[in-house]
Amino acid sequence: MLSDFMKKYFIKQNMMRTVIISLIPITISSIYFFGWRTLVLLFWVTLFGVGTEWIYEKIQGKKISEAIFVTCILYILTLPPSTPIWIAVVGIVFGVFFGKEVFGGFGRNLFNPALVARAFVYITFPEPLTIKWSEVATAFPGGFATYITESIDAVSQATPMLIFRETGEMVALSRLLLGNVPGSLGETSAILIILAGIYLLYKKVAAWQTMAGVLVGFTGLSGLLYLLGNPQIPNPIFGILSGGFLFGMVFMATDPISSPRTKEGKFIYGILIGLVTVIIRGYALFAGGMMFAILIGNTFAPIIDEGVNYIKKIRKEGRKEVTA
Repeated sequence: MLSDFMKKYFIKQNMMRTVIISLIPITISSIYFFGWRTLVLLFWVTLFGVGTEWIYEKIQGKKISEAIFVTCILYILTLPPSTPIWIAVVGIVFGVFFGKEVFGGFGRNLFNPALVARAFVYITFPEPLTIKWSEVATAFPGGFATYITESIDAVSQATPMLIFRETGEMVALSRLLLGNVPGSLGETSAILIILAGIYLLYKKVAAWQTMAGVLVGFTGLSGLLYLLGNPQIPNPIFGILSGGFLFGMVFMATDPISSPRTKEGKFIYGILIGLVTVIIRGYALFAGGMMFAILIGNTFAPIIDEGVNYIKKIRKEGRKEVTA
């Protein structure tokens, strides 16, 4: 019965189902670290996200893309655990409509809709998105025994990047790897995100060129500034393991729709994201930077492809002239 429903209303997309599988362990870990409110947020966001796309596609006489489920999951995993449900819902409606449907629906959007939603609520409702965080559970059964963990008020107990910006102190790398640090729902456990990235690369769903480019750009610039003694820039390893960097690199930057199509373009695009992330983190008001860096990268993706194709064309014509 469920399969018949899916066939009737949804476009089957095996690639998106693979991404959903990779997100399951991260979603479960977010429940363990912060409580069952993760699923409550996911339910309401998915309901309104699918509903928004259904209304638009119904008018166009088209089916809903299964990519909407990926968008909803990615979006809620970038939110703090205590995000009010109505704010989360407003964000997904905005992101799906203005980040996807106004461009013509799936496959035509310029920007990653999950990041459009996240950026909108981040700018519009800064207090619940940047100040109110929840304590992370550590001992079993952790968040499985509660709706949501206790709130955090002190700066010394905030997210790793916020602590670094305020005090210059860096959280232990072991905690960043495991994920027992305050932060957004799905961005804390570096190990699970890395494993998800390996899985996506194995399934050839994510482009390794994009991930490599992001790492090269970020590590190169942050390493240089760190060695030059810039106090606003932490060492590259800490930067990679915190602030949602890995989550953005693995799941957001590699979005095949909003990133370049050419292999060379993907690498250049990744480098651009890595560089901009370092600049925003170090010199702007935002502690993370990855979100805005990817949206900026989305803006330049078509131009990067045009440049790569133009250079290929020039080289091809040059080889023909030499041969002639």
